[in-house]
Amino acid sequence: MNEAGRENIISVLRVSEEIPAHDFFHAGWERARGVSLTRYWSGEAAPPGRHAEASLVWSSEALSVRFVCRQEEPLVISDAPQTAEKTQGLWERDVCEIFVAPDRDEPMHYFEFEAAPTGEWIDLEIRYRGAERETDWHYRSGMTAAASVEEGRVLIAMRLPWEAFARKPQAGEIWLTNLFRCVGSGEDRGYLTWRPTRTARPNFHVPRAFGLLRFEE
Repeated sequence: MNEAGRENIISVLRVSEEIPAHDFFHAGWERARGVSLTRYWSGEAAPPGRHAEASLVWSSEALSVRFVCRQEEPLVISDAPQTAEKTQGLWERDVCEIFVAPDRDEPMHYFEFEAAPTGEWIDLEIRYRGAERETDWHYRSGMTAAASVEEGRVLIAMRLPWEAFARKPQAGEIWLTNLFRCVGSGEDRGYLTWRPTRTARPNFHVPRAFGLLRFEE
């Protein structure tokens, strides 16, 4: 893991070719700058066996994110996974997540994307009305997701087309984001994040904790 995950900014470099979600080793990923997920939501250090690194790139068509996760414990996954439609409650099992707010002036309006080691996925649109959180469960982003379980690690990738955000960024533009990993079960369940939310209980829905996502050529 490098030091990028300790900063407030993720610099996302542009790639000339589209990267399918299932192409974990596409040459375009070599341009990505890794972001470390080594701490729990509280800010406490997570054990190395749960660490992950996220890589992000953008193209003319989409934002892509790939998680490389250490896996030294049994997977917590569905016995009957399906990938044809979004899976409600996916966050209750092993999963990687990215939240994206495309308007820096409206951090309380953002999009949530998740994918599991089974390839299951979910996409949601979130808005806060005061202290109340509203979720559009029927939101359709057009995202694609893929996963691969290997010895000692799990690879998870998501491709998020610009239609998901109803806008496309320009080079130099800055959006808001945070990245997460849920792993384990019961009292030992771990909630890792790039930017700790530091809430009393595990909670990823904290826009004030979002970092900056800067699009670069």
